[in-house]
Amino acid sequence: MAKKISVGIADMKIARQEGELITYALGSCIGVAFYDPMIKLGALLHIMLPEKNMTDSNVFKYADSGVRETLRKLQAFGATKGRLVCKIAGGAKMFEMKGPGGLGNIGERNAQNVKRVLMAEGLRVSSEDTGANYARTMSLDVATGKVYIRSAGRPERML
Repeated sequence: MAKKISVGIADMKIARQEGELITYALGSCIGVAFYDPMIKLGALLHIMLPEKNMTDSNVFKYADSGVRETLRKLQAFGATKGRLVCKIAGGAKMFEMKGPGGLGNIGERNAQNVKRVLMAEGLRVSSEDTGANYARTMSLDVATGKVYIRSAGRPERML
């Protein structure tokens, strides 16, 4: 059994050749799996919010800065953008917001911004499991590049 490497909220981890990168509790948050099949290099990013707040030093908390920093680190480890396979999960609408707040559906905004930043970086999402109103657990098997999604009361799904 490959070792499990847990990725926390507003966190990112990288693994090469083997291991399982796993992140839990993707409600409105988005998990982004990056995989370079040629060198079996994978990363899993767990973002919370669509855009970076200038006063917060945690780049992995946000879609824009988190995706870019993950790509920078992957390239430092030998990944090539043209080979990267990207898959996303999460972005659920966990709570019904009422009244004037302007926040809207944060999960949907997270998903849209992740896709926008990936596209700006020349990458496309090859598969996704986003939206709805339930949390997800996302895992990336670094030996194979397979991404699995688990949710309470639902069958496991491979992206």
